[in-house]
Amino acid sequence: MKKILKLGILNLIMIVLIGCTSDDKVENEQSIIGNWKLIEVYLDPGDGSGNWSSVENGYTYNFSANGQFTSTRFSECSTGNYSLDSNQLTLAFDCDGFTTGIEDPEGTFVENYTFESNTIILVPTYIMCIEGCGWKFEKIN
Repeated sequence: MKKILKLGILNLIMIVLIGCTSDDKVENEQSIIGNWKLIEVYLDPGDGSGNWSSVENGYTYNFSANGQFTSTRFSECSTGNYSLDSNQLTLAFDCDGFTTGIEDPEGTFVENYTFESNTIILVPTYIMCIEGCGWKFEKIN
């Protein structure tokens, strides 16, 4: 009887451990750390008929665990620091005098973000997108 009880407890522990590892995998899928490539852009002409359009040779972001990033978005500056707060991603490019003229403060871009499956969608807060806009990135190796 004691052997059956021990086997039952052991099986229960194994089920709990297996269940925990699948939860960990979901959390890892929703981590910004890693390499991301722009694959689609959302555009709407203003009538609600917007859709996602594929992008060829999209720019990339590489987010490190230490809060630094590299990017191929701008040729004038490719490095900086990032931070996450709630649903906002702040990208602070670290090149002296770098600006595109649309961000405030200069060199800092704030994006709202959401995860969808193996993608992340960034929506800029620094430009007015009345008709809707966004950028979809896919995690790459």
